[in-house]
Formats: sequence, structure tokens, C-alpha cells
Amino acid sequence: MAKLPTKVEENMEAGQVFRLPMPLDLAGLDKMSPLVVKQPYAITYVHSYGQDSPFFAGLTNGRFLSTRCPRCTWAPGTPRGHCMRCGTKMKWVELPKEAVIHSFTVCYFGSEAFLDQCPYVLVMIEWPGVDTLFLGRLFGVDPEKPDLSWIGKKVKLKFLRKAKLSPTDVYFVMVDNQSDTKGAKGGKKRKPT
Repeated sequence: MAKLPTKVEENMEAGQVFRLPMPLDLAGLDKMSPLVVKQPYAITYVHSYGQDSPFFAGLTNGRFLSTRCPRCTWAPGTPRGHCMRCGTKMKWVELPKEAVIHSFTVCYFGSEAFLDQCPYVLVMIEWPGVDTLFLGRLFGVDPEKPDLSWIGKKVKLKFLRKAKLSPTDVYFVMVDNQSDTKGAKGGKKRKPT
């Protein structure tokens, strides 16, 4: 029989603690400050994009894909597997590389992934003939000087060269030298949601 270890082998990994202050009199332990430990935590999460896979494949190839119902022509700004109006299986379509700002907001606080980029501008984007909006980032404007004239302005889609298979693989910049536009040509008037 192999010899079994009689003690835990110690190494020099990060997070080791040596000789924390400890009173000899145990009566004062209830007044001891809590120990705070900072340690890295990582998890690998494997998931599928399922029916949305073509959307993300499109982003990695500089193409913005969505879907349109072949029966009632309803078209969302983000893809759906089936029409939310009539239930028909949707068909894939490519949206234009130019769109229009429907609305915007300046974010002064964000999730951990975006904290170092605050403040930044989020925009709701509309395309002609598309029935819902797409949320994305607007670059090339000063978030400290937001301007309501941005609403209705044309934007160009840009794609990250090093895609992350994320909706943030696409972002928007203003189209240069444009006159005032109000809404996407041929776009439908939207009801507030």
C-alpha cells in the first residue's frame, strides 16, 4: 500500500496569510473586526446562441443581420426565430450600414465591464421599414456635451475587428456632413414604450 500523506502540502500561491493578530484573551473576540479577503474568482461559462447564432456570425463578418416575417412583414431591430405578431418562422435579412438615432442617453455609471468608460452614450437606433429599435454605443461625440440635435441624425455602423461574439461588437458613429434629418426615411412613427 502506498504511503498516505500525513499533512497538507503548502505552496506560495497568492492569498496566503501569516500570523493574523489574535488576542490571547478570547473574551474580546466578539469585538474583532471582520476579516476581509480579496481573491480572484473565475468561471468558464459555456452556452449556445442557438437561433441567434447567424446574428453574431454576421457581426464578426461586418454584416448586421435581423429577421423579417415573410407573411405579415413585421421586422424587429434584433432577430427573432418566429414572428411575434403571427407566429410565422422568420427569414434572415441584412440591414443597411446606415441608420438614424431615435433617442439617446448618457451613462455616468455602468456595469463592471463599462465602468472605466463612463461617461458614454447609448443610442436607440432605427432603420427604415424596421419595427423595433436597436440599443448600441455611440462614439465620436462628447458625452459631457450631449445635444438633442443628435436625435434624427444618421449614423454608420462600425464593427470591432476583434469580435467578442457580443452585441457590443457593433457600434455607431455619426455620418459626416449631414443636414438635419428627422427619423428614418420611410420609417413608421413609433409609439412610446
